[in-house]
Amino acid sequence: MLRERLIQLALEEDIGTGDLTARAFRKQNKKGVFKYLAKEDFILCGTKSATLVFEELDSEINVQFYQEDGTHLKKGEFFGEVSGPIYSILTGERTSLNFLQRLCGIATNTASYVKELEGTNICLLDTRKTTPGWRVAEKYAVLIGCGHNHRIGLFDGVMLKDNHVDAAGGIQEAVNLVKRSIPSTVKIEVEVRNHQEAKEAADAGADIIMLDNFEIKDIQKAIDIIDKRAKIEISGGIRKDNLKDYRDLAIDYISVGALTHHATSVDISLKIQKA
Repeated sequence: MLRERLIQLALEEDIGTGDLTARAFRKQNKKGVFKYLAKEDFILCGTKSATLVFEELDSEINVQFYQEDGTHLKKGEFFGEVSGPIYSILTGERTSLNFLQRLCGIATNTASYVKELEGTNICLLDTRKTTPGWRVAEKYAVLIGCGHNHRIGLFDGVMLKDNHVDAAGGIQEAVNLVKRSIPSTVKIEVEVRNHQEAKEAADAGADIIMLDNFEIKDIQKAIDIIDKRAKIEISGGIRKDNLKDYRDLAIDYISVGALTHHATSVDISLKIQKA
């Protein structure tokens, strides 16, 4: 699976030919208990990945989280423990924390965006602007933060962007072209740059029309032009501090790349309790 491959690569990257520091502790063969400590408030995410790091490293290590992904943690709270050979835990510590801190950061960031749309029927979507190799994990974190996933990759959804449209010779031509090569159950989304293209996309039978970088004042006119013939997604120029401006619009989706690419890792420590 992708997650296991990613974890293996992460460990290989960090350990290389061997942990020169922890190696010295191996001869002692001492056992210990370490605990995960939240050093700020955040939403927990990535417990399975953090566990798999240690399972991949040493079968004698036991990992237990006290809370499930999606739990709101408070600064100063211990939320899991790792027990087993000290030298192995020390070797896997940073890789485990890297997964946890990154995924908790995305979940927490996503939740802060979702909060701005509470009480509406607008669905907040992520994008493909993810860390290479981390996409499945990062999109999982978006779900934990109560966001929703757009397509996972190029293989599970059709998105006709400006280059596709221009290469095909127009929106109608692009829609017709892809319809001949995809299953009838796959939805077709078309990204449009102006009101004329919005009309062309609706006339062509697009299932979803993305209004790309439209000003607020221009979105309502596009909504009227589309006239419920397709779902409407907006994207581009959307920030957490201006999400409230879109709350009253008759749109279906808002996609925000910043859910993943602007998320900041949270602060977590793995502290030894006894040896």
